[in-house]
Amino acid sequence: MKSKTIKKYKICVVGAGHVGLVAAACFAKLKHEVICVDTDKQRINNLNSGKIPFYEPDLQLLVAKGVKKNLLFSINLPEAVKKSEVIFIAVGTPPLPDGSADLTAIGNVALVIAKNINSYKLVVGKSTVPVWTGKKIKETIYRYRKGKNNFDVASNPEFLREGKAIYDFFYPDRIVIGVESPRAEKILKEIYHSLKSKIVVTDINTAELIKHASNSFLAAKISFINAVSRVCDLAGADVEKLSLAMGMDKRIGKDFLNAGIGWGGFCFPKDVEAFTYISKKLGYDFKLLKEIKNINEQQGQYFVDKIKEHLWILKAKKIAILGLSFKPDTDDLRFAPSIGIIELLVNEGANLSLYDPQAMAEAKQLFKESSQIVFASDVYQAAKESDCVCFLTEWDEFKTIDFRKMKKTMNYPLIADGRNMLDKQKITKLGFEYIGIGR
Repeated sequence: MKSKTIKKYKICVVGAGHVGLVAAACFAKLKHEVICVDTDKQRINNLNSGKIPFYEPDLQLLVAKGVKKNLLFSINLPEAVKKSEVIFIAVGTPPLPDGSADLTAIGNVALVIAKNINSYKLVVGKSTVPVWTGKKIKETIYRYRKGKNNFDVASNPEFLREGKAIYDFFYPDRIVIGVESPRAEKILKEIYHSLKSKIVVTDINTAELIKHASNSFLAAKISFINAVSRVCDLAGADVEKLSLAMGMDKRIGKDFLNAGIGWGGFCFPKDVEAFTYISKKLGYDFKLLKEIKNINEQQGQYFVDKIKEHLWILKAKKIAILGLSFKPDTDDLRFAPSIGIIELLVNEGANLSLYDPQAMAEAKQLFKESSQIVFASDVYQAAKESDCVCFLTEWDEFKTIDFRKMKKTMNYPLIADGRNMLDKQKITKLGFEYIGIGR
């Protein structure tokens, strides 16, 4: 008996950022015909030349393979809409000062879709958006569409980790689709058919809430263990062994129970703020989310205070900062904990030498070289003549450092491990003083 042939779709992905570009490349890998559209002409030109706008493992190769077969890049959204059957909206939804999301780009895309519908279209929200955004997209298309061509709106939130985005796309824990019609459900299931993953089908409102609820809960786990780490420091206990034992409980799980300098990146800070705002707008004061944020924001100051306890006066002290991106395997500095720590140390008068395996270009745009901030070419140059070496991102490269070599060049052998990534016993045996979080 022949296996059922699954249809391949003509897909438009709007937005060539972290979410859109990964989705477009991965859909192309699944043999769908994909057009990825962005308003940034330079970005599209670079992509057509094989240049990726950010660092994500394996993405460059995946894009190159797609371009040779069934992946196109364009700035012409009206044309892409007309040629496509399914349109994924993956544009940015940056936070506003009050915590709400700026949905201007989504509104603009919905308007272009409305004016260019020439056949049935499935319009899918992939950006992280507040609940009821799908409803607004639907209203906009109804209001401005030309003719009576039918369409559906759906929600398909992404759960891609930066640095692991390709893996997460092809091996997801679950795929969430929020739909209003059997036709929309059938199309999305066919698009993702070859992934063999569990698909959770909900209404659109529920799907839109799932992303905010998930990220807020993960942020809560990190803030919880960071609060526990403060108790461990006061009690003389070891948060690493404590979290190991906690994580063995299947009801809790080991992931996101790593104490450190706090969570960062674009998703967690934005989504916690947004979920707080959404809840308030709906009439519920989500006080827990506020405390989750407060605990996280205190971790940077707590880390700097621990360094001050050892060095006393930070003014004119040289401090090496190893790791700038908010997590390993990405060059993303958005809301990275390193930023706040660097600012605190600069305000204390310290002289900093910064190094990161991938984020140096981004860092040089964010921090201008000065009498207090310089950029190093490697870990050893950063640590030379320093009074303290701070580890702020757990890059694999840092786990292979020759600490004996590093120690010989330092002014004072102090290690401040903001990620609890080093073996404390080995470090202290080499003659270093060691600062960890909750250990």
